Amino acid sequence: MIEVVGCLHAATIVSNLDRAVEFYSDILGLQRVDRNLNYPGAWYQIGDFQLHLIEDVNYRSNHPIDLMKSTRNPHIALGIRDLEVAKQQLLAANCVVKMSNSGRAALFTQDPDGNTIELTWIG
Repeated sequence: MIEVVGCLHAATIVSNLDRAVEFYSDILGLQRVDRNLNYPGAWYQIGDFQLHLIEDVNYRSNHPIDLMKSTRNPHIALGIRDLEVAKQQLLAANCVVKMSNSGRAALFTQDPDGNTIELTWIG
């Protein structure tokens, strides 16, 4: 049996790297790290985990997700310290915000390409 000992990174496709970096860096406040690859992208360090954004200018989501209908969709979940601050910052940036249907302290939003991000309060 394969022994998985950790999660190293997740990668998501974005159509406009500058626009995505503005969302992930300026709105979510993630810490960007250096990368030495020969294609457009941005890497973010989150604890022991990395989030990789890979630019494909031709990317168009085949399955647009309406967060108001359901939050049970593919997503990246990030732990946060203050849910209300996150909610207010996202709303101020004109981002879609949907509180979790489960009633737990979590919300869902989307990056400019419609990739769903869950923000869960971890205290």
